[in-house]
Amino acid sequence: MKRITRAGQSVQITDHGQPLWIAQPALARGDDAERVRAIDELLDEVLRQPVSPLSLSEIVKDGRWNVSRTSEPAAC
Repeated sequence: MKRITRAGQSVQITDHGQPLWIAQPALARGDDAERVRAIDELLDEVLRQPVSPLSLSEIVKDGRWNVSRTSEPAAC
């Protein structure tokens, strides 16, 4: 993944074919103002979305329980 993001390409991380995250290359150090603006824009978008009835800790606990109860290792 390091090699791909260093080359300026994004990497999509999936779990059993379902997209989880997109890792993007880091911006150059000279782009701090742009980086802060982009982060603020993303946070504003997330905060406008409805709140989930599940807490993150519940999701993590359930995920660990399901992974530990299956015979297959979790895909990364």
